[in-house]
Amino acid sequence: MKAEEVAEWMLRELETHGCIYQDDVVDHLIKANVEKLLRVNSDGNLVIGRPVLEAFKTITETTVVWVKPERCWRFRVVEDEPGREARG
Repeated sequence: MKAEEVAEWMLRELETHGCIYQDDVVDHLIKANVEKLLRVNSDGNLVIGRPVLEAFKTITETTVVWVKPERCWRFRVVEDEPGREARG
């Protein structure tokens, strides 16, 4: 599985459920035996690797925002400020 394929899967999940959580993507990659697309962050947790994040940003840069407190992505709404990160 390539990073671009994971990004497409993430977009499909987002379209289906309205949001997609980082933990769900990590679980999906573990179950698919593609841990190579994960990395360990500074806290020692498995997180999505940069190639996947870059591929996802490429296909969703203007339509999706990251909600940091919930660690999920959702579709952009009118109230969102410019940029990739939303306040909630």
